[in-house]
Amino acid sequence: MFEELLKGIGLSSNEAKVYEAMLKMGEASVQALSLKSGVHRRNVYDSLAKLQEKSLAHESFVKGEKFFKPADPERLLEILREKEVVIGRRLPDLQNLFHFKESKVEAYFHKGIEGFKTYLQDILDTGETVYFIGAKAFWLDSRLEHYLYHFDKERKKRGIKFIHLFDAEVKVQKPEILKVVGKPYKFLPAKYSSQTAVDIFGDYVVAFAGVSVGELQETPIQFVMKSRTLADGYRKFFQFMWDFCEE
Repeated sequence: MFEELLKGIGLSSNEAKVYEAMLKMGEASVQALSLKSGVHRRNVYDSLAKLQEKSLAHESFVKGEKFFKPADPERLLEILREKEVVIGRRLPDLQNLFHFKESKVEAYFHKGIEGFKTYLQDILDTGETVYFIGAKAFWLDSRLEHYLYHFDKERKKRGIKFIHLFDAEVKVQKPEILKVVGKPYKFLPAKYSSQTAVDIFGDYVVAFAGVSVGELQETPIQFVMKSRTLADGYRKFFQFMWDFCEE
């Protein structure tokens, strides 16, 4: 009668049958419970052990013979509440699994100074640490002078951290950028300087080509790849380089 109800709160089919038989009989031996529940004697022993673990059955001895009696069905509500507490504790982890999924993979580019400002806004909107490979202080380009002040103020307000691997020339040619961005930063060996740079933040990998120390191209272009998997891989590349570079 109550088997499905009892199974619904976590009892096995045999446990439900044995517990219901105990409720009807009050106190009974294994043999009697087997007959009443229709569960094989051997399986009754297993079910009783599980019911005892759940505090749904208790044993007693009468004249040397073992008998079993049921716990008050109120215990069923306690079991549900205990499950609710356990789930409540792990719910944030489950929600993280639910919400974490690969965002839509995209590839596109930004062009011009306004496009560069869009890239900077992406940094603010993402709100995650930014990793710079081959950084060249081109944020000091005169066309960004006023915008950069407000951008940097806002990114600090949002607690967005920067970690830079600068080209070696920056240390001599544009040392003022170091004060602007702050630590931590390191420098790539001079032989690895190039006219390219890569920034990684959130789901984004943004690549620059044809850039020089302290300035952007006349019409700057940023190649944007948006993929959490790709960005995570680039962050590992960054960490490898960071570990082998000097401050």
